[in-house]
Amino acid sequence: MPVSTLTALSPLDGRYHDKIAGLRDHFSEHGLIRNRVRVELAWLKALAAEPALAEIAPFSPATVAELDALAAHFSEADSAAVKEIEAGTNHDVKAMEYWLKKRLGRNGEVMAVSEFIHFACTSEDINNTSHALMLKAGRDEALLPALERVISHLRELAHRHADLPMLSRTHGQPASPTTLGKEMANIAARLMNARERIARVALTAKFNGAVGNYNAHLAAWPAFDWEAFNRRFIESLGLAFNPYTIQIEPHDAMAELFDAVARANTILIDACRDIWIYISLGYFRQKLEEGEVGSSTMPHKVNPIDFENAEGNFGLANAVLRHFSEKLPVSRMQRDLTDSTVLRNMGVGFGHSVLGAASMSRGLGKLDVDPARLAADLDACWEVLAEPVQTVMRRFGIANPYEQLKALTRGKGIARDALREFIATLAIPQSERDRLLAMTPASYVGKAAELARRI
Repeated sequence: MPVSTLTALSPLDGRYHDKIAGLRDHFSEHGLIRNRVRVELAWLKALAAEPALAEIAPFSPATVAELDALAAHFSEADSAAVKEIEAGTNHDVKAMEYWLKKRLGRNGEVMAVSEFIHFACTSEDINNTSHALMLKAGRDEALLPALERVISHLRELAHRHADLPMLSRTHGQPASPTTLGKEMANIAARLMNARERIARVALTAKFNGAVGNYNAHLAAWPAFDWEAFNRRFIESLGLAFNPYTIQIEPHDAMAELFDAVARANTILIDACRDIWIYISLGYFRQKLEEGEVGSSTMPHKVNPIDFENAEGNFGLANAVLRHFSEKLPVSRMQRDLTDSTVLRNMGVGFGHSVLGAASMSRGLGKLDVDPARLAADLDACWEVLAEPVQTVMRRFGIANPYEQLKALTRGKGIARDALREFIATLAIPQSERDRLLAMTPASYVGKAAELARRI
């Protein structure tokens, strides 16, 4: 059966193919091979540009331009040619090395130093650097923009509904009022912090040979400062240099990144569930999409499918991401190969994260608020004013204020008039009594509106 979006094993390459197209360029097999070629060519250019390595003749501007063009325009057909060689070598990085020598065979300058392609490298030098570049690009070009879109929707809701009172629910029970905008601001603030943690992770790489000691490098040029040279090389690629490794880069920075993404996803799962409940309470209505079906048998339904889809994808992403962060920093002795197949699934974790964020953005963009429904809930819960009344009673030294309000309201609610009658009996200054009598559940929102506008 030929592979297509209908026959793909993973829904990321099938049903959701078009929604995560931006990640495919980074995390596909082609993306990995392209980054390997980029790293190999950058290494060769760095060696040729170092005067202390006299046996490697410097490249002319024309050769440098050819190498740069090869890296910039590496095609899917080029990847296929590398894979053909790999069928014989059964080694992916070696196949890429052979392809480069063949591809550059007509360039006399390169051929004169062709054995310096992959010089002193273990495959992991190429791979760990390529993986770091893939993660950096996937994070900066796809994941962070997806989170920014969610944050933008939440910020807009926070500002638009900063003053709209809403009944809080703690333990599912009526609690001190807030505003709808403040609740959206809460989510936005958490997500902004999580996004910053993701962006701050410095992705590390190493280029120090078979067991991390520059053994081969120093065998060839024992007096050369390979550590300083390799630091400059790694940093020239926009990555952070790791001076202490075994054969593999220990993946601690990767684990930090995956954990940070999982924390953001967990915040978003929490948000999806809350918004789902607000929809079920009628606080939010969902804008109708022409031709969309909510249920195959109940025509009236408009289901919160975007938030359900997002929640499911964030959960899938976290299952994968947390495995990455637990497994990847663990390697037997100086090297085992258990990380190799795991690393090939980085796009799965990122894919479900980006897909979830896209679903949530779509859902947030379809929300309308029902102010009358929010107002009705508030008007039915005058007992929430027991908190301010007993707090003012405390201020003025009235005995047992909490207990008095508990006896008056707990488990049975209270009507507006009954609460006002209680307030009228309080031995407090008339100005304070008037202030409490004027208070309503809808006006008892503290700094909620101010906090919502500040986000």
